[in-house]
Amino acid sequence: MYHYIKGKVTMKFSGGIVIESAGIGYEIHVTDNCPAYMSDHHEEMLIYTKVIYKEDDVSIFGFTDRDTLDVFCKLMTVNGVGAKAAMAVLSAVTLDDLKKAIAFDDPAPVMKAQGIGKKIAQRILLELKDKLPAGAGEQQFSSAGKATGEKEEAIIGLLSLGYSRSEAQEAVNNVEPESPTTENYMKLALRSLMRR
Repeated sequence: MYHYIKGKVTMKFSGGIVIESAGIGYEIHVTDNCPAYMSDHHEEMLIYTKVIYKEDDVSIFGFTDRDTLDVFCKLMTVNGVGAKAAMAVLSAVTLDDLKKAIAFDDPAPVMKAQGIGKKIAQRILLELKDKLPAGAGEQQFSSAGKATGEKEEAIIGLLSLGYSRSEAQEAVNNVEPESPTTENYMKLALRSLMRR
């Protein structure tokens, strides 16, 4: 119905703002980290919107960029994730952190969102893996070299052997195998740890 609303922020409420445009005050739900939510009153903003209709309610959800709006819509395609849960996720993590969590299959950042448990977080990662555009996720980390993912896998392997996160991370980061595979990182890191 509305692609975007442009106007001045005239009021804030828990989880949202009111934007006045052409004499009408639109109540818009935004994330906690939304620039419009953190802006001063009477600052003019352009908000991309998603209107959700229910039997007894019509709600407008707003975002200052199209990418976040797109991810919000994709989050709601995940079974068990509604508008409230999608907003909670986007309030808890940045898009880059969400894409990083998906790239590394790490539900922990998503679980920081209010009301999101491990099962839902894992489902989000699984179902969004092919839906989110590569960028701050797979592309960013592959451009830094495949080694980033291999290192993380090696660290996880060392954790399963009883080493602490700090020990594993330090050992893996201090080795440079000729072929940057998980196995080689683990092998050299283990040698280093066993010498201590």
